Amino acid sequence: MTRRILVADDEKGIRAALGQLLEYEGYEVRAVGTAVDAIAEFEKWRPHLSFLDVKMGGIDGLEALKKIRQLDPAAIVVMISGHGTIQTAVEATQLGAYDFLEKPLDTDRILVTLRNALQHGNLQEENSRLRETIESRYEIVGKSFAIRSLIEKIERVAPTPARVLISGENGTGKELVARAVHRLSARSAHPFIEVNCAAIPSELIESELFGHMKGSFTGAIADRAGKFEQANGGTLFLDEVGDMSLSAQAKVLRVLEDGAVTRIGGSKAAAVDVRVISATNKNLEAEIHENRFREDLYYRLNVVPMTVPPRRERREDIPLLVAHFTALLSKQQGMAPRTFTPDAIERLAMYDWPGNVRELRNTVERILILASGPRVPAADVERLVGQRAAEGSTFGSLLESRTFEEFKDAAERAFLLAKLREHDWNVSETARLLDMPRSNLYKKIERYGLTREHA
Repeated sequence: MTRRILVADDEKGIRAALGQLLEYEGYEVRAVGTAVDAIAEFEKWRPHLSFLDVKMGGIDGLEALKKIRQLDPAAIVVMISGHGTIQTAVEATQLGAYDFLEKPLDTDRILVTLRNALQHGNLQEENSRLRETIESRYEIVGKSFAIRSLIEKIERVAPTPARVLISGENGTGKELVARAVHRLSARSAHPFIEVNCAAIPSELIESELFGHMKGSFTGAIADRAGKFEQANGGTLFLDEVGDMSLSAQAKVLRVLEDGAVTRIGGSKAAAVDVRVISATNKNLEAEIHENRFREDLYYRLNVVPMTVPPRRERREDIPLLVAHFTALLSKQQGMAPRTFTPDAIERLAMYDWPGNVRELRNTVERILILASGPRVPAADVERLVGQRAAEGSTFGSLLESRTFEEFKDAAERAFLLAKLREHDWNVSETARLLDMPRSNLYKKIERYGLTREHA
C-alpha cells in the first residue's frame, strides 16, 4: 500500500523539492500552501503523515497541528521551520507533533524521520488491532435483563476501589466480568494478574501468591516475586477462591489488612497496592459452615457481590452469542464465514447448556469446522450437537411431565417467564403483546410464583 504524505509550506520551492524527494521514494504526495488548505486536505485525504511549516499566512502551522490532532488524535505530524526556537519546538511537541525539523532541510534527516514516524504509526495501528482483538475476546455479549443488569452493576462498581466477589457456575464468564471491572477502573493501565486457585497444588499456592526467597524451600533456586507484587498498582483476580487452602487464606487476609506482603523465607514486608477481585462456583457461606473457608476473609472479599447467571436463564442471548462466536472464530482461525439459519438458532436456544458459555462456544466451533455448507441448518445442529444436549433441554424437561396438565402448567410457566424477562418485567407491555388481560397475567404470576431476578 502506497503511503500518503501531506506537505504544507508557503514556500513553493520547499513544496516542490520535498514533493519530488518523497515521490522519488515511492510515496503519494499532496502539497498545499496554507494551513487552512492543510486542515481541509487532511480531513478529506487522511494522509499517513503530514509535514507542516510553522510560519504560514493566515493561521500558523501550530494552530493547524492543533486542529489536525482534534480531527485525529493519532495523526502523525512533523513540524518544519526556518526560524526554529526551543520554545517553538517544545510547544509543537506538547501539541502532539512527532518531530521538529529546521530549514534548510537535510535529505537524510527527512527520510530517517519519515521512516521512523511511519514505523511508529504501524505500531500504533497494530496495538489498536491487538486491543480490539483482546476486547472482542473478553466482551460480555447479551441483551437479556440479567446481562444488562450485570453490565450496569459493573459500570457502577468499576470506578470505585471496592473488592468484588463474583459467583456463578463453571463456564458462565466470571473472568469476563473481572476483566470488565479492571478495564473500566482507574487501574486499567496497570497489570491484570490472574491466579486459578483450583489449578495450583496447595503446597505451591503460597509461593505463587506471595513469592519466595532463594533457598527458602527445595527448588527455590532464585528470588521470585509473587502474584501480589506482580499486580502492584493493578488488579489481582483470584479465580476459584473457594479452593484455596486455609493457611493461604490466612495470609491473604493479612495482606488485605496490612497492604504488605512478605515472601516465603523473607523477613522484609513489601507494600502493595492491589485491588482484589475473587470468583467462585461454590457457596462460600456453606463452606464457612463446614470450616473450609474463613468467615473473616469472606467478608473482606465480599464487599460487592456479583452473580453471573447461567446460560439457561438467558436464552434470548443465544442468537447474539452464536453470531459473536462465529465472527470471532472465523477471524481468529481463518475459517470460512458461515451463517446459522433461524431454525438452527432456535434449536441451539432449546438446550440448557450445562457447560454454559464455554460449552456454547466449543459447540459453535465444532459446527463451523464440521458443517457441510455456508449456511448451517437445524439438521447440522442435531447431527453435531448430539442427543446428550437435547436430553438436557427445556423441551426434554417438559417431556418428563407425568400428566398432560402438569406438562401444560410447566410449559405455560416457562413461556410466561421468558416473555416477562424479554420485556424487563413490564407486566402491562407483556400482557398487551400476549393479547392477555393484565389482571390474568398478574394471577398467573402469582399462581406460578414468578419473581423478577435482581442484579
